[in-house]
Amino acid sequence: MNAALPRNVTSSCALADDPLGLTRIFDPENQLAQWRRPVEPVIADWLAAHAGDLGGGLRQTLAPGQRPDLGRLPAGAGRDALAADIALLAEMLGELLDAASIGLRLEVVGQAMCPRLHVDRVGIRLLCTYRGPGSEWVEDASVDRRFLGAASGGRPDEASGLLLAGHRIEAIPPFAVALLKGSLWQGNGGRGIVHRSPAVAPSEAPRILLAMDAGW
Repeated sequence: MNAALPRNVTSSCALADDPLGLTRIFDPENQLAQWRRPVEPVIADWLAAHAGDLGGGLRQTLAPGQRPDLGRLPAGAGRDALAADIALLAEMLGELLDAASIGLRLEVVGQAMCPRLHVDRVGIRLLCTYRGPGSEWVEDASVDRRFLGAASGGRPDEASGLLLAGHRIEAIPPFAVALLKGSLWQGNGGRGIVHRSPAVAPSEAPRILLAMDAGW
């Protein structure tokens, strides 16, 4: 059973239990759209068994309808299922954004890659965490953007003034597909979802994250 929707998701985020919900990212007020879906046991079990055999991940560019080449990863039904899932998500993102190609990164990380809250300088990025904790984000109304980046003075997010009283840090669940709008999306200057990489406990390492960007 899916967990209850976060209670304070109000003005900038759309959550749904079907893939059509991802189209809500085109609503001007939405900075994040999320398709919550169940964990795929075949992929999850394969990743658990081979977490130490995935190296540093991979980077590839896919044409429409192309499957990723996972040939250097350990063989198994989980690898095949992962390749099929990545191909599906690439096709979906390509159709949504009318992109000629999709660049993908399958990250294998033992610690937070971007531990500070920030906004990406991209149009729309797709994220899906296959193993470990999901990316964290904050509702628009809970942040003071004057303290993003260098304006934080190097202080932790919780002490810099960025997070307002009553804020709540949300997390994208494992296997959920999220579209994150960045500051370079047309008409989105000065906005973009505020998010960060989660801390990774030793028992959860490595974290396996898929990131996709459109190519034109």
